[in-house]
Amino acid sequence: MNAVERLTEYGIKPSVQRMAIMGYLMTHRTHPTADEVYSALCDSIPTLSKTTVYNTLKLFVDNRAALMLTIDDKLVRFDGDTSLHSHFLCHRCGKVYDLPYSGKKSEARMPNLEGHNIEEIHHYYKGVCRECLEKEV
Repeated sequence: MNAVERLTEYGIKPSVQRMAIMGYLMTHRTHPTADEVYSALCDSIPTLSKTTVYNTLKLFVDNRAALMLTIDDKLVRFDGDTSLHSHFLCHRCGKVYDLPYSGKKSEARMPNLEGHNIEEIHHYYKGVCRECLEKEV
């Protein structure tokens, strides 16, 4: 699926900026911040502003085309992968990794749990990643 198809699937009208931002999220699985998205795209789209990036990412999150991660106390990150999965934050290097979802998938997908309408589930793990641990040896 390309960025135009993804935007259309979520009812978002494609524009040059929106396609570039969604394309970046889909191809860079690094869980970037809004500033990182802006820095990566500003040279190729001279008319792009930080405000446009922030507003576009908010639009994506509001329409469930992207996830907003608050795993880090300092930075808000974004994920173009909206499938059910968990995230791991390394306290040393600051990278955020995707992990398979470890809970009961049937329970997580229930739209009505004890009378509540579940719209989002976040599973965050924090610790030291494999790469940082290997550097210690």
